[in-house]
Amino acid sequence: MFGLRHPGRRRKNGRLAQQNESLATGAVDSHVLPMIDDLYSRDILRLTTQVLHIGHLANPQATADRVAKLCGSTIHIELNLEGDEVAAFAQQVQACALGQAAAAIVSQNILGATVTEVFAARDALRGLLKGEGVEFPSKFSDLKILQTVKDYPARHASTLLALEAVTEAISSLKQV
Repeated sequence: MFGLRHPGRRRKNGRLAQQNESLATGAVDSHVLPMIDDLYSRDILRLTTQVLHIGHLANPQATADRVAKLCGSTIHIELNLEGDEVAAFAQQVQACALGQAAAAIVSQNILGATVTEVFAARDALRGLLKGEGVEFPSKFSDLKILQTVKDYPARHASTLLALEAVTEAISSLKQV
């Protein structure tokens, strides 16, 4: 019993501390944490810092909230449509790196997107995560970067969070 530690406790100078430091500095070795390298590429992690349209709209026409129960990621979406296009958009994102990356891509491309494009992007992302060959609307083609998530089904819900919330908000306004 002596010397045994609870698996969640970190040793100050032990391997877990080194792994955490590697994560913080971006110097993750693939042999140390293979899932991290496979799932959280440098490009995906970079996207987590590029989420746009954070906050609230003054008078949103529609809102939606989604939660990925496994990891606790949440997103709140507010939007306005003009005709068949997204004219205004705001979001509050409390999500894991994959949820933030997807929210960043959506936020960078949502203004001016048609309802058809948004639903097609959501459907293509669902297909991509199932390993299907899919074609994204050109406006949302950057979502292809999330293809490695297909091998991690537990991460699908957080990856879909932003597009599921946006389509839910649109559906509350229109019959699609």
